[in-house]
Amino acid sequence: MITVQDKVKNVLRKTEETLNRWTSAKWYKRLSITTSVFWNLAILLAIILVAGGVFAASVGAGYFASLVDEEKLRTPDEMRGEIYSYEETSEMFFDNDVYIGKVQTDLERKETQLDKVAKTAIDAVLATEDEYFLEHEGIVPKAILRGLFQDVSNSDSQTGGSTLTQQLIKNQILTNEVSYERKAKEILLAMRLEKFMSKNEIMEAYLNIIPYGRNSSGANIAGIETAANGLFDKSASELSLPQAAFIAGIPKAPFRYTPYSSGGELKNAEGLQPGIDRMKTVLFRMKETGYITEEEYNQAVAYDIVKDFRTNEQRSYEKYPYITVELEKRAARIIMDVLAEQDGVDPKTLEENNKIYEEYAILAERAISSNGYRIHSTINKDLYDAHEKAKNAYKGYGTTLTVESTNEEGEAVMKELPVQVGSMMIENKTGRILSFIGGRDHAVEKLNHATQAYRSIGSTVKPLLVYGPALEFGAIGAGSPVVDVKFTLNDNGKPWTPANFVPTSEQGIMPARDALAQSQNLPALRLYGQIREQMPINYLINAGFSTVVENENYNASAALGGGIEGSVEELTSGYATVANGGKKVEPFMIERIEDADGNVVFEHKAEEKEVYTPQTAYILTDMLRDVFDTDRGTANRANGLLDFSADFAGKTGTTQETRDVWLVGYNPNVTMGVWLGYDREKYSLDNFRNTNLQPSVRVNQLWASLMNTTYQVAPDVVGAKETFKAPKGVVTRSFCSISGLAPGGGCSSAGLVESDLFNENVMTPKKADDSLTSGSYTTVNGSRYLALDSTPREFVTSGGAGVSQAYIDRMLAPFGGDAGKLFPGNSRFSRVVSGASLKHDGVAPSSVSASISGTTITWSNSPSNDIVGYRVYRSGGGSLASISESRGNSFKVPGAGSYYVVAVDITGKQSSASNTVSVAAPKPEPKPKPAPKEEEKKDEPDTPPADEPEETPEEPAEPEEPAEPTEPEEPTEPEEPADEPAEPEEPTEPTEPEEPTDP
Repeated sequence: MITVQDKVKNVLRKTEETLNRWTSAKWYKRLSITTSVFWNLAILLAIILVAGGVFAASVGAGYFASLVDEEKLRTPDEMRGEIYSYEETSEMFFDNDVYIGKVQTDLERKETQLDKVAKTAIDAVLATEDEYFLEHEGIVPKAILRGLFQDVSNSDSQTGGSTLTQQLIKNQILTNEVSYERKAKEILLAMRLEKFMSKNEIMEAYLNIIPYGRNSSGANIAGIETAANGLFDKSASELSLPQAAFIAGIPKAPFRYTPYSSGGELKNAEGLQPGIDRMKTVLFRMKETGYITEEEYNQAVAYDIVKDFRTNEQRSYEKYPYITVELEKRAARIIMDVLAEQDGVDPKTLEENNKIYEEYAILAERAISSNGYRIHSTINKDLYDAHEKAKNAYKGYGTTLTVESTNEEGEAVMKELPVQVGSMMIENKTGRILSFIGGRDHAVEKLNHATQAYRSIGSTVKPLLVYGPALEFGAIGAGSPVVDVKFTLNDNGKPWTPANFVPTSEQGIMPARDALAQSQNLPALRLYGQIREQMPINYLINAGFSTVVENENYNASAALGGGIEGSVEELTSGYATVANGGKKVEPFMIERIEDADGNVVFEHKAEEKEVYTPQTAYILTDMLRDVFDTDRGTANRANGLLDFSADFAGKTGTTQETRDVWLVGYNPNVTMGVWLGYDREKYSLDNFRNTNLQPSVRVNQLWASLMNTTYQVAPDVVGAKETFKAPKGVVTRSFCSISGLAPGGGCSSAGLVESDLFNENVMTPKKADDSLTSGSYTTVNGSRYLALDSTPREFVTSGGAGVSQAYIDRMLAPFGGDAGKLFPGNSRFSRVVSGASLKHDGVAPSSVSASISGTTITWSNSPSNDIVGYRVYRSGGGSLASISESRGNSFKVPGAGSYYVVAVDITGKQSSASNTVSVAAPKPEPKPKPAPKEEEKKDEPDTPPADEPEETPEEPAEPEEPAEPTEPEEPTEPEEPADEPAEPEEPTEPTEPEEPTDP
């Protein structure tokens, strides 16, 4: 029996025999040799390839190491700091968190969190930029090799190989430099970043830093939140699928795919197509990677994305240029202090050390543009918009000039120069700036005329520098008498004779409140002279006028605004101090500043500083009510144009040659100041009188328009029902109205007692008046003087109340003046005689020349300075009339005859006779002949006898009795005086500005 083992042996034997037969064949021997050669070659090639690969890898590794050799090893904290160092644009807000816009910057960005980004938007980014983001550890090797091969082979197709992590490294730590060195560092840092930052952190950082082209205002933008708002006016959390796909496609070529031009205009269809095609590519990749379904893809591809694009968005600088610039400037100054304090720099050192100041100014400016601050202002949006509208609607600014200027290239060009405006409204108790007007048009002139322009403040200085301090020092009460009489000062060797707006106006003794309401210059100068040694200039400095220095105290014309400059903000704040009971609260425009995380880094804290006592503030306010309320008050027109009633007080001002006009008005709640003028101060607002309204009328109208607008938009801001309340210490007292002393017997009997407000803490009338005497007076050149015993009685007025020489000296101090003008005939004190004695020359007056027209004789003034009147004589007939010099130089003679005139001086001396003038006697008319009797007619001669006498003319009537001399009325002052007359320049102060002209 053959076993299995035997069968196996037989098979092996036969196989061996067959193999032996083959191997002994010639062809096999040849094949064996060939196979052996190839095998050895294969082994050799494998050895070479392995060795080459190891060598290449070693060389590559060495080269890679050399590329990153100088890259320092960053700690995790350092890398995080650099990743999160992207700039976030600071934003500005109106009051009550109403959004204004972003500060000016080259790149706008708003940070967001990953959980506030739509999932669709995240999916779009992953499908487009990094399909394996959730799996890789910072890099995708095959993508890197593919990119390397494409680069080495100079392939037309460059697919790129950067992950989101690599892009983050490139944008935040490295640069966009195209080099192997940068790429090697990018790979190394990307792998390192993945070790300590989660995928969510990397994705969030990427979405906040990536650039997205431009928004609808033309600004460069970065970050998905900024893109969502700038392109579609919505948050990143609200993006639809097509919108998310469009945004996700932009970073590949931001300015090619963005839908907007550099000016913010929407591109035409051709310009939009690349971005739409890119959106469709993103949608296709989302479908291929499973993020969206076929149905969602089809719907999104068919969607009209163009209708979603935002249009006509204005940047804050374009819509609110004055606010944007002003808030940036103020915020930077605040952040300077914040940064300096963080670094331990003393505030005083910051102010005094220019180098340190400049360093922190640069740091603060950078921080404002890139740290994502939230700047909350005090500006009321509705009020600001309404004021801008009212400003633009007003048509009475005046003529726009065309002047020669120089452009940036140094070429001479013609430039328009419109009348500019600046205004500001401040809340009295808090100092909050509620609204302001920076100018007519920011595109024409960028200077903020409310905060940055410093101009002479004219007569608006009078309450703050003269009347307020005078009340504080106890020099006057509200109705105390002041003197409106001319005088001449010796100003460093040059005579200066100031005058009121109407140069001939001299009202003599007048109440302080009237002088202030009418803005008379002479009383203000005299009062300032009385208090100057008490340094009233400090009241201006304490009120916040930054350019005023103590030396101005000794400049007499400072009382009229000469040399005193301020901004609209400073002047408005100065009056808000009075409105706030004399307490200064620094005006401010920024309520608080928060950092990007919502932490408050600055919050304004109001502090009060007493400048005037409450008593002075109230009495001054009561006086300034007359500026608005009385017929001759210089803001009466503005008050009449208001649509509502309120307790307003304030002051107007006009500078020399009407280069500036001002009106500041306040009530218990708010103060508003308005200024008009040309940017170039050499041009007067009073030009083109036949074309334009008077400058004072313009500023009254505009102030009223803005205040009416305020009342319409924000009546609570105005608080029209609020009234000023007198504090304790303000009392009403009686006084003698010509002296300010307590009423005496003479004052009472003369009817000169009045009452007004006083601050009982510093001054009430106590000393009895002893100024009055009785006396007779005459007039010379319109002024009253005591009559002499020799003064002809026909030129003397008796029964008036006179005043003593001591009174005259006291009232005219310290500058003197013509005492005869203390009580002019048209004043309320016309029955009072000054008691001044006229210094006559003691010789007979010079004669006059006469002429006649019809029966009216006229004559010239006598050159002598002591003439009280003139007498008219008829030749051979004696004196016909005595005419007071105040009545004028004419007289109607009674009839035919010869006449002459003589001048009479205060001593009674007469001049020689003037030339004689005559009135011819009229020719007699012939008497009618009686009708002859019939029988005599034929014998009657045709003419009378030659010797019949002519008819004798009638006898002249009795001379007219001269009328009682009366004082000529002084011309009425204009409704709005303009400002102070110029004082001669001081030789020692060549830079002293010209003196103002007033009110």
